[in-house]
Amino acid sequence: MNPVAHLTPARWADANRALIRKGLAEFAHERLLDPQELGESRYRVLSDDGATEYRFTADRFALDHWQVYPDSISCHRGDEQLPLDGLRFITDLRGALGLSDEILPVYLEEISSTLAGTAYKSTKPRVSAAELARADFQAVETGMTEGHPCFVANNGRLGFGVDEYRAYAPEAASPIHLIWLAARRDRTTFTAGAGIEYEAFIRAELGDKAVDGFAATLAERGLDLADYLLMPAHPWQWWNKLSVTFAAEVAQERLVYLGEGDDAYLAQQSIRTFFNASDPAKHYVKTALSVLNMGFMRGLSAAYMEATPAINDWLAGLIEADSVLKAARFSIIRERAAIGYRHLEYEAATDRYSPYRKMLAALWRESPVPTLAAGERLATMASLLHVDHEGASFAGALIKESGLAPARWLRGYLDAYLLPILHCFYAYDLVYMPHGENVILVLDERGAVARAIFKDIAEEICVMDPNAVLPPAVERIRAEVPEDMKLLSIFTDVFDCFFRFLAAGLAAEGVLDEDDFWRTVAECVRGYQESNPELADRFAQYDMFAETFALSALNRLQLRNNKQMVDLADPSAALQLVGDLVNPIARYAR
Repeated sequence: MNPVAHLTPARWADANRALIRKGLAEFAHERLLDPQELGESRYRVLSDDGATEYRFTADRFALDHWQVYPDSISCHRGDEQLPLDGLRFITDLRGALGLSDEILPVYLEEISSTLAGTAYKSTKPRVSAAELARADFQAVETGMTEGHPCFVANNGRLGFGVDEYRAYAPEAASPIHLIWLAARRDRTTFTAGAGIEYEAFIRAELGDKAVDGFAATLAERGLDLADYLLMPAHPWQWWNKLSVTFAAEVAQERLVYLGEGDDAYLAQQSIRTFFNASDPAKHYVKTALSVLNMGFMRGLSAAYMEATPAINDWLAGLIEADSVLKAARFSIIRERAAIGYRHLEYEAATDRYSPYRKMLAALWRESPVPTLAAGERLATMASLLHVDHEGASFAGALIKESGLAPARWLRGYLDAYLLPILHCFYAYDLVYMPHGENVILVLDERGAVARAIFKDIAEEICVMDPNAVLPPAVERIRAEVPEDMKLLSIFTDVFDCFFRFLAAGLAAEGVLDEDDFWRTVAECVRGYQESNPELADRFAQYDMFAETFALSALNRLQLRNNKQMVDLADPSAALQLVGDLVNPIARYAR
């Protein structure tokens, strides 16, 4: 098989057109570009030197959203029309985008990788949105084609070769067998949630045959399994990093390679998390992966892993005890156990945020499959933004399948997804990172949203109340956030980074008028507030119906530093705020 068969002139041209469409839309939204209006929804953007012109047609929607139509884009230099080229597009506009000499070549590599990924996805069998909407959980997961809706370079994955891309990228949907290592107990920490004990947990995940086989492998080398903990590793991480960077640990038998496990896994959109395809009721496994993707090296910190199960148990307890969240049938899938290996020499040489401290750790997360009732099915929330080759949307297909009026379907989704976010914020000063990949929707037999499940808890949640009483093991999630920026977590992560696209997409498709979309969002917010009058002071203090809110620009973070977009020690200080956006629900305030 030709490993680069997807890289053909026609597919490359289509990929470049799609990327430039997104670049024009999102860079204009973030006010890096200021398109000049030519009339009748026609616009142009000039290169830094003014010699190259990108012309396109776009409709404008709420939240300064640009719906750019890909077939309308053309590139001109003087009297010559040039083919669309994503790499040239970036270099033409590097000044406007603020790309430094250091960042530019790495960003171009991420753009090239994103283009190659788009070309590969175009080789897959075409599945209509209607068909995908009825497909099983993992078919939906691996059927996503766009990635993060805001980031232009959203599939960089720097470190993967083309063969590794085909083996490990979620869209490749290739079954993967994890590498298992024996790690010396004196350098390894295993922590687990309430009621979980290491030996029983590992045997339940691996099976007695595998565990006993690993014990025999160690015994053949004169080693005792009792001196080690078993831990999984991403195959790429073992072959490309651990076997070399941790060579001293291997040579001195502090780490022992045991081979592949029996279960087959499927990579999820987050690329380093795996769903157990052999036994879907078993846990997901999330592993360290030292590839650069969308502004971060995707490692896992051994130190962070220690508190992960405790944080998840704490949040699960809070949700279980809250009547509003229970009524919404809101839940999380807990990260039940975690393991991390400490390389003492690298630790001595680095600070706690170094990628060298994030090379060997893993966690086990509950599967949502056992929680399903008869007739229910699962889909990543990212699927709501998915559009097929004919321009039909996954969300539109679900609405049609449900037989519900579009606004009524939307309200059901909002009550499952937005209402718990609001309540956690107002009742507990608790925020999530609730983007599409971090939320799993439970759909009923008609395609309506029955409930929402949040995941990726310990690394993403934050308590902003300085006076909240938290267990010592959970204290890590507390963060100092300026008062005027607290509500921005909802306005940015939910309104600007998800609803903006969903609203515009449904409107452009003729499924639901944009005004009806935002009116329904306002009704959900108002309904929640009216049902919880005891929080009236909080509603007034943090006003969801404020006229405007700050525009927090994500691409600007990546363009400034594509190796670490955010200082994890002070994430709010890293935000790139660029003026204000008009709040689309403000006009529906009472």
